Amino acid sequence: MVPPAPLPPACQPGLARWDIWCRVIDNHGDLGVCWRLARGLSARGCAVRLFVDDPSALAWMAPQGGAGVQVLPWTEAGPWPEAAEVVIEAFGCDPPASVVAQMSQRPRPPVWLNLEYLSAEAYVERSHGLPSPQQGGLTKWFFYPGFTARTGGLLREDGLLAARQAFDGAAWLAQRGWAPRAGERVVSLFCYANPALPALLQRLAAQPTLLLVPPGPAQQALAGLTPRAGLRVQALPWLTQPDFDRLLWACALNFVRGEDSLVRALWAGAPFVWQLYPQHDLAHAAKLQAFLQQMQAPADVAELAMAWNGLAAGASGPAKRPPGQALPPIPALAASPWQQACLAWRAHCAAQHDLVTQLLLFAASRAGC
Repeated sequence: MVPPAPLPPACQPGLARWDIWCRVIDNHGDLGVCWRLARGLSARGCAVRLFVDDPSALAWMAPQGGAGVQVLPWTEAGPWPEAAEVVIEAFGCDPPASVVAQMSQRPRPPVWLNLEYLSAEAYVERSHGLPSPQQGGLTKWFFYPGFTARTGGLLREDGLLAARQAFDGAAWLAQRGWAPRAGERVVSLFCYANPALPALLQRLAAQPTLLLVPPGPAQQALAGLTPRAGLRVQALPWLTQPDFDRLLWACALNFVRGEDSLVRALWAGAPFVWQLYPQHDLAHAAKLQAFLQQMQAPADVAELAMAWNGLAAGASGPAKRPPGQALPPIPALAASPWQQACLAWRAHCAAQHDLVTQLLLFAASRAGC
């Protein structure tokens, strides 16, 4: 399905300056989302300041920086510059109190948005766009990314799907010295620490596989494991965001983690398995189930995804999966129900306006532009 025609540039007069506040918790996903968002806004003509407490990952994520985006340190010290016309706090990180105080003193307060986490759960549609009154007469608006028309959509750069369609994965891998041997399938593995990793390697080794592994827990764990016949592991360096996208485009199967790489795997259109950030109370189980149901994932794919996330179906709902248990077989990839489901899901999401477009329109409507 062809994406909707681009709307006119939506950086309205009086809404051309945007601030994004980001805290890096324990992984790079928050900063990855914020950087893509900042670049998307700048591509629409907005001037963007990204305040971040740990920008170190941008050295490999975006080594060239980005036109129209200024990266500023978020330290405990002030004073802070006057807030822009639109202020985004990423994932409820709360801007400094002094910034909020000066926002409340302006004749026309900024449009204040809380960009929430991505989920397919039902509460997202109910909560998207709701106001939250704040002290000083301010209003914070909840903005939820999502997969349906009643949400804020997904980050998708202009021309992304056309670039994906024209991409030559075999040539790109060969240029980097990562070409598969004859008969090997190419699989990427980007995950959190996962006790099911040995079981996954056993499944992958059942068919000649080149496993491409970016830095992280998987690469660290694989360094200490005995090589398996049928499985060739290639450790990768840190990749820029565009090259990470191309990695997913070049693979027949992608194991991804968190929010940013999930969206990039979705746009790649190849079969993928999503690992959510694990939570002790199994809150991630409902999130995964909602996603699999909304995507209409085939039953064998859903079973594999649940197992990879350490979950098993129980009489009263999902439960923790016994450690050391074998993973379900990896379903067929090419020309399979799994592949068809991924392509259909990508078309469904591409039929909606992207997140940056929706943010611009939402901010304009709340500012009375």
